[in-house]
Amino acid sequence: MRSPTVIKKHPSARPAPASPFLKWAGGKAQLLGQLSPLLPAEFGRYIEVFVGGGALFFHLFNLGRMAHGAILNDLDRELINCYRVLQDNANVKELVALLGRHACQSMDADYYYGIRAWDRDPHFLERRSPIQRAARMIFLNHTCFNGLYRLNSKGQFNVPYGKWAAPPTVFVEDNLLACHRALQGVELKQESFEACREWARKGDFVYLDPPYVPLSRTSNFTSYTGTPFTQQDQRRLASVFERLDAIGCKVLLSNSDNAAVSELFGTDGRHIKRAVARRNINSKGAARGAIGELIVSNYPV
Repeated sequence: MRSPTVIKKHPSARPAPASPFLKWAGGKAQLLGQLSPLLPAEFGRYIEVFVGGGALFFHLFNLGRMAHGAILNDLDRELINCYRVLQDNANVKELVALLGRHACQSMDADYYYGIRAWDRDPHFLERRSPIQRAARMIFLNHTCFNGLYRLNSKGQFNVPYGKWAAPPTVFVEDNLLACHRALQGVELKQESFEACREWARKGDFVYLDPPYVPLSRTSNFTSYTGTPFTQQDQRRLASVFERLDAIGCKVLLSNSDNAAVSELFGTDGRHIKRAVARRNINSKGAARGAIGELIVSNYPV
């Protein structure tokens, strides 16, 4: 068996910057250079309603812009469990150790499918600890096909094994520790996006990065939780944007560059910029490539 690729922590004079510990379809790591000039100069708390991989949150932390605290939310249970485990001081060493054991099996497809099958057990939540579940999600995310996170209608992870030619990097210990530091004092929630109307207050910076409006009938991946994010949900999100604007929040939204998004979110008083991202997750290589995104804010950029 080949040795796993595990990147170990090494001493350094300066703490490592934090970056997403999960691969995430639509993640904003590649767009940070385009998003950074669009961020408000000043704000209170940072609120990310669909946190996903959290690229913008970690970027703001690295810039030292979390002085007033943050709220991170996502409806996905296992995702928020990962953040909670990583946040807790008592869990980090055990998480790293368990990931190291998983990494030793990263080239074994049978091992992968055995770990994937855990959530087929109706007593999954009772029989597996939060740390075991977090390590499972990180392991599957970095060894599955294309790094895709997808659930079926039963809420079960259903992405096949990635068939790696060389051992994949399952985790980077330095980065997990940096993410742990970034998450100290952060409030983590697992609620509907509409609930943010109750948390937000004047001066907060709210980032909305929902599952995107599909660009075509063949580009219709709109769910990570097993429940599709519909056009009706997009309309509800537009109402949330209006509410946040009305109470004095600074709001930034990312979505597809198409007429439906412009009509829903590009109302009077909004500022629209365009960005270009690369779609890397698709079963067909020809369908991967550059796509347009709309960045909408209620403040001048």
